[in-house]
Amino acid sequence: MAAEARFVNDTLVLGGVLDRAAASQLWPQLAAHAGRLARIDLQATTRLDSAGLALLSHLAGPGLELLGHPAGLDELIAAYRLSPQLGFSPPHSSVV
Repeated sequence: MAAEARFVNDTLVLGGVLDRAAASQLWPQLAAHAGRLARIDLQATTRLDSAGLALLSHLAGPGLELLGHPAGLDELIAAYRLSPQLGFSPPHSSVV
């Protein structure tokens, strides 16, 4: 299933697979909305890869709410040390 994007009020609704091909296709269409979205609904997104996460992170702004957790999202957020709102989390220091 190809990725699809649509707006419902202040929510971006994404569906399908959000991979490198989809991110490349959607990026020009969605870039103007970067930092201005209240919500991104991922409930119809079946999975995403690092390129999909890069797109989501680019679109994220303060207070962003993510709805849904497609396959791969939690693992990528942890791997890139992002916050639940897709911003960079400060590193945890073990130096005393």
